[in-house]
Amino acid sequence: MNRKLLLPISLLTAITIAGCGGTNNAADDERHQAEERDQIVDELNPEQENTPSNPSGDDKLGYVHYTKEQIDNEDEEQHTVNIDRTSLANMITRIILQNNGFNEAATLVTDDKALIAYGKTDDLESDKAVDIVNKTATSILPGYFDIYESDNETLIHDIQSLHNSRIQDDDYDNTINQIIERMQESPQGLNE
Repeated sequence: MNRKLLLPISLLTAITIAGCGGTNNAADDERHQAEERDQIVDELNPEQENTPSNPSGDDKLGYVHYTKEQIDNEDEEQHTVNIDRTSLANMITRIILQNNGFNEAATLVTDDKALIAYGKTDDLESDKAVDIVNKTATSILPGYFDIYESDNETLIHDIQSLHNSRIQDDDYDNTINQIIERMQESPQGLNE
């Protein structure tokens, strides 16, 4: 007989323990929901500091929200935009080389110009090659950039030597303009 009573008592004990645990879980759930609500309210608070951060570098989204008053109250120096020219040149060159028919490419990005020299295979038509190069650069660079491209492979070395040299401002502008003149002897894309 003891065995017959043992099973119902065990079930009753288990149900009682689960019921008591459910009361604690409901309180925990309510507390967790309140914490989430508070976190959301804090995130949406317009008085909260809006400095962008990505300490680990692995965020997949970038988001910043400001009010007009916050921007108007900042120093003028904080309104400048810095462009990583090396990253832009890298991206343009790599995307060009992902297309069939290109052997090599070199890209130089200045403050408002992009100079791209490339080598292509014989089976890639010149018009199609220049179109690919131009569209690639246009899709990556801000709209105010002037883009110059050439299939003259000797210009790759000129671009590289300009990048590696330490020339004065006047000489720098003259050298860039000379390279651009030579590039313009080749077919140019739509963004002339």
